[in-house]
Amino acid sequence: MSGTAPLRARRLLVRRPPGLQDYLPVWEAMRRFTDQRDAATADELWLLEHPPVLTLGQAGREAHLRDPGSIQVIKVDRGGQVTYHGPGQLIAYLLLDLKAAGLGVKGLVHRLEQSVIDLLAGWGVDAQRRVDAPGVYVAGAKVASLGLRVRHGCSYHGLALNVAMDLSPFSRIDPCGYPGLALTQVSDLVADVTMDETKDRLVRALAERLDMTPVSAGESARFPPDTGQRQASA
Repeated sequence: MSGTAPLRARRLLVRRPPGLQDYLPVWEAMRRFTDQRDAATADELWLLEHPPVLTLGQAGREAHLRDPGSIQVIKVDRGGQVTYHGPGQLIAYLLLDLKAAGLGVKGLVHRLEQSVIDLLAGWGVDAQRRVDAPGVYVAGAKVASLGLRVRHGCSYHGLALNVAMDLSPFSRIDPCGYPGLALTQVSDLVADVTMDETKDRLVRALAERLDMTPVSAGESARFPPDTGQRQASA
């Protein structure tokens, strides 16, 4: 289906687990969720932060791991090359039934990028996408990266937005496979930014671009979710 086709109005269950979430259990939970979901399963958005970790995508070249040092390196099943995740970076994992949404992969990438552009525009920051390198950039410096996997017509993984973090570990790699790529973060562009406010704004931006209704899973919701307890979509 065309990436510009209108999406069907659907629920988006939003989970915001507290603290730092180790990468491997979350990745495994995304895969289980995707494998076990069916037509009655609600789409979900997981907003979280990871401890320091380097992830290498399916086509990732180890040559781009210049000096990982003590930072754990995990080979994963998303697209793209190598990136760094750490505290102060907002991770947004989108578990979406593309067929039910009437959306193709390119359309999803476009909407994810546009959501970050919209978010930053709300703070008066002019951000752009690049045709040759997925992600969002401000004055040529990357502020958000994207990586997706589609299985059984459903997406997982998502985007990483640099909010208020230590950017120095990016110097240990060629970010997204680009030597010398400049990085930036929201806190360098917007005064007094907080992670909670950024999460709220990103949820609204994503929901609007995806034509979905966000519904909070609640602070007491189990995370990673019990995939045996499916949430019915509206």
